[in-house]
Amino acid sequence: MASFTYSGRSREGQIMNGVMDADNQGSVVTFLRAKGITPISVKQKGINFNINIDFGGPSIKVRDVAIFTRQFSTMINAGLPLVQCLNILSAQMDNVKFKKILEQITQKVEGGATFAESLAKHPKIFDNLFVNMINAGEIGGVLDVVMNRLALYMEHTEKLQKKVKSALVYPVTVSVIALAIVSGLMLFIVPTFANMFSSFGGKLPALTQSMLDASNFMKKYFVLVFGFFGVLGVLISRFKKTDKGRRLIDKFVLKMPVFGILLRKVAVAKFTRTLGTLVASGVPIVESLSITAKTSGNTVVETAVNNARDSIQRGANIAAPLKESGVFPPMVTQMISVGEETGALDQMLTKIADFYDEEVDTAVDGLTSLIEPLLMVFLGTVIGVVVIALFLPIIKMSSLVG
Repeated sequence: MASFTYSGRSREGQIMNGVMDADNQGSVVTFLRAKGITPISVKQKGINFNINIDFGGPSIKVRDVAIFTRQFSTMINAGLPLVQCLNILSAQMDNVKFKKILEQITQKVEGGATFAESLAKHPKIFDNLFVNMINAGEIGGVLDVVMNRLALYMEHTEKLQKKVKSALVYPVTVSVIALAIVSGLMLFIVPTFANMFSSFGGKLPALTQSMLDASNFMKKYFVLVFGFFGVLGVLISRFKKTDKGRRLIDKFVLKMPVFGILLRKVAVAKFTRTLGTLVASGVPIVESLSITAKTSGNTVVETAVNNARDSIQRGANIAAPLKESGVFPPMVTQMISVGEETGALDQMLTKIADFYDEEVDTAVDGLTSLIEPLLMVFLGTVIGVVVIALFLPIIKMSSLVG
């Protein structure tokens, strides 16, 4: 047994402090509540030396949190107490960082804090959306239902992110390879041909001469060229961190010819999925819109959602400000309007999210099938021009000898 100091509030509102021996914090909390005292803090007496040396270790991914949420929902639904669920999940957790966080959360809950308050101490793992939904689930007594919705939400979100990454990885990879091949040709192959051409004498074809000039420029100013692009990248990165820069870049991204359509559909799917999940879990609509705006990831969408929140506070509807933003298609705003009028906003938002998840699937497949041949043609053309430029003088010389 160990000694614990406690602080609590009696039914009359008086602060009660004391010391008692118990096996753990939970026993102290149980004892205090049986006496009609609401625990404020329960701490073990003595000096604790906590040495926390973190050498990196595995990071906590969205998938880890989604699995934890799914398992927690199943256990709560089966009737297991909250603390026991946390103890079981932390004991079987392979991720060392996540295990440590779950142990800290368990201690907070045993000390009298609510589950939502304990999760809020770790905002990098459990964001506002997660904490607010858990809080609504605790108040409404439907924690298992809310946890299940959260797990579904995170699984859908991760799936959506993977789709977008798969659409972007291929063109970026091919572009990097093309740049590396062309740079290698210009820096190492072309100079070899230049030495050979200098012994021929005479005037070189215009294409070949241009290629040699470009190669000489790259060799001479190689550091400056790459330094320029490096500085340009840093300036763009800093500009993006400013409010004006974020707005301009986010607006440009949504208006891009090919990728803009895909990213717009992703933004709609994420907005409707997030807001629908929050509303269905019992989070107040104004607070739901505030959380959705912060998690949108795009300032144009964030502004539109904040305008919708202000509209609700004035007693108006959500659909009109969303329509004015130009981000959300008419079909989406009309369905949201119908959902508001019929009192089934959460169900309507979920249907829109499911529809746009399928739209993102179709858009990614279409984008991949469109980009693949275009990149192949681009890569073949660039390398072909370099090769033709190098062999034109040889062909010309052969014809003269003939």
